[in-house]
Amino acid sequence: MTDLERILALWRELEAAGVDYVLATVVAVQGPSYRKPGALMLLTADGRRAGTVSGGCLEAQVASRAWWLTANGPTVQHYSTAEDDGDRPFGSGCGGTVFLLLERRATAFSLLRALEKAFDHRTPMVAATVLEGLQVGRRAFAFLHPPPTRDLEPSEEAPLNLANQLQQLAQQALDRHESIDSKITFEGSTARAWADYRPARPALGIFGAGDDAQPLVSLAKELGWFVSVADGRSHLTTRDRFSRADRLAVLPIPSLPIKDLPDLSAEPSVIAFSFLQPHDAAVVMTHSFEQDSKILACLFSLQTPPAYIGVLGPQRRTRELLEEAAHLLEFPSAAIANQAERWLAVLHAPTGLDLGAVSPETIALSILAEIQKSRTSASALPLHTVRAAGITLAG
Repeated sequence: MTDLERILALWRELEAAGVDYVLATVVAVQGPSYRKPGALMLLTADGRRAGTVSGGCLEAQVASRAWWLTANGPTVQHYSTAEDDGDRPFGSGCGGTVFLLLERRATAFSLLRALEKAFDHRTPMVAATVLEGLQVGRRAFAFLHPPPTRDLEPSEEAPLNLANQLQQLAQQALDRHESIDSKITFEGSTARAWADYRPARPALGIFGAGDDAQPLVSLAKELGWFVSVADGRSHLTTRDRFSRADRLAVLPIPSLPIKDLPDLSAEPSVIAFSFLQPHDAAVVMTHSFEQDSKILACLFSLQTPPAYIGVLGPQRRTRELLEEAAHLLEFPSAAIANQAERWLAVLHAPTGLDLGAVSPETIALSILAEIQKSRTSASALPLHTVRAAGITLAG
């Protein structure tokens, strides 16, 4: 379970009980820091908390002061992870400065509700927030696919000019797929506004319900991903075997591949394909030639296949699977081999990084590590090597 999932679980509990809370958000860092802008921590008056804003050195300090600091409204405070003399960092050992927006329910509610909706609907979102002046905590939101709700705005509406500027900033960040630090002008003064871009919750489509799929489901759920398991074998694709999966589907293997998948998305078995978005991942691992070839044919029939498609097994077998998939999709005989090579060039086959994996658990780790690398365009090199070479880290 991720920090966000823990925060949302505690938030729902507090809302049901009508209890106030403090939300701390990292809005900037100077120097090294364990958590980056966007990290959240939810605090209660009775000492409970969910989420982190540092490596463990700041949480208690923030909690001890959060309630009186927010007595008169939202505030931005800075905290150092170095001791006063600057010689020896404490706690996380980072030695940087973390700037936190601290706010009560009056302004935090709209952000938490927006985060919940974006998480549930797997859509990118931006929260543009004023961080200076009398309007600290004012927000506007932008979603790629707006969730079906109108209760995201604070209870007290922001002045129209300010609201328009925030909305424009949020939309700009959404269009650019990145967070933006900016200045806005309101009532003759200039204030900092920060548009926090949050990508959609990723999904992993696992095609194969064998025993080796179980640790893959568990690890992906720990990362907070939406996980689907699909297989043609109904005796394996069961809730008892995959209790943590978000979706299970028994595939109608004899009738696959199904063309025009988006038009058939209401069919339970076809949802196993059509729910995949361009930023998602799919891993084909049924260990059945018939199933794997038909599943690959379906994946390549999607209008926009997922960014990552991995296939378990040797590349020779994958090439044969792709040739069969091209045949199933009625490519001309003379074009099948070339089409298979084109598909092979964009696949991750064999799937996973070279981690010396031998067990289902370590194989699952290697697969998820490669998916994460693919999602972030990171190097997957040891951090000490990256930093020694002066390579810019992704993200």
